[in-house]
Amino acid sequence: MSGIPEGIPDDRPEGWRVATERALYGPGGFFVSQAPAAHFRTAVHASSLFAGAVAELLLRVDAALGGPPALALVDVGAGRGELAAGVLAALPAEPAARLRVYAVERAPRPAGLDPRVAWRAAPPAGATGLLFANEWLDNVPLDVAEVDDSGVARHVLVTPDGAERPGPPVRGADADWLRRWWPLDGAPPGTRAEIGLPRDVAWAGARSSLARGLAVAVDYAHTRDRRPPLGTLTGYRDGREVRPVPDGGCDLTAHVALDACAGPDATLLTQRAALRALGVDGARPPLEAASRDPAGYLRRLARAGEAAELTDPAGLGGFSWLVEPVGIRNPLT
Repeated sequence: MSGIPEGIPDDRPEGWRVATERALYGPGGFFVSQAPAAHFRTAVHASSLFAGAVAELLLRVDAALGGPPALALVDVGAGRGELAAGVLAALPAEPAARLRVYAVERAPRPAGLDPRVAWRAAPPAGATGLLFANEWLDNVPLDVAEVDDSGVARHVLVTPDGAERPGPPVRGADADWLRRWWPLDGAPPGTRAEIGLPRDVAWAGARSSLARGLAVAVDYAHTRDRRPPLGTLTGYRDGREVRPVPDGGCDLTAHVALDACAGPDATLLTQRAALRALGVDGARPPLEAASRDPAGYLRRLARAGEAAELTDPAGLGGFSWLVEPVGIRNPLT
């Protein structure tokens, strides 16, 4: 299905940010018209242990806040509400009764979602609690720059069928962002950078919506000293990684410069470290437990396998967590 509005020629080149916005969120766009879980698998889909860990983090935030009468969970980039539903199922009755759950997503509300989950296009202002953005920032559209044969960083233009060509030189705020966070001076021709300024702005807006609490962003990420020279922009279609094509039929994603997003009080952790701090451990149960309680041993063994997948540094455990307290101590330190 194409996300291209009528009247726009199929061969019209545009910057990647504009093309991605239309392909993901425009009429007929990927996130508006399709179920993302059919195309890619996140930690939320891998195991209920992930939602359980977020529930544990929410309880720690609740304690740091002193048990407010209304405790918020703001799930940004909520997909079909799977994480919100999982956290509700994992919470004890008392904090669940005080919880206000907001799923923030640009797609229509899915059928059958727990009625306790409010469906919104933007985070509520002034919430007190936990704002959690799992694999959201990687789908915030951005522009791509590439160094030409003269050493000039130029915007990369793209047509809806994925064909690229060089555009104008990068200037203004985008150029300032590159100089600070992804410098291209002296880089060889063909070197690419993904201009993460829209992600910085999006994250600052989400974080500032909290009155008090904790803001967490989880994504594949890189830092200034380890930027990938060819960038990370890619596509996912039907569970497979594919060439990025802004036609509305595939996910378009790029890793996040989380160090650029981070505020002064932020901490960066690997998912492996964060989940272990929240009690998710992939250690196998002792073998002698199999003879005492065979069924229980098998359940614990299965959970250990799920935990190992969530914390595998070569897989889901390689995600980065950006953790920012707002008026409270950091419950993960």
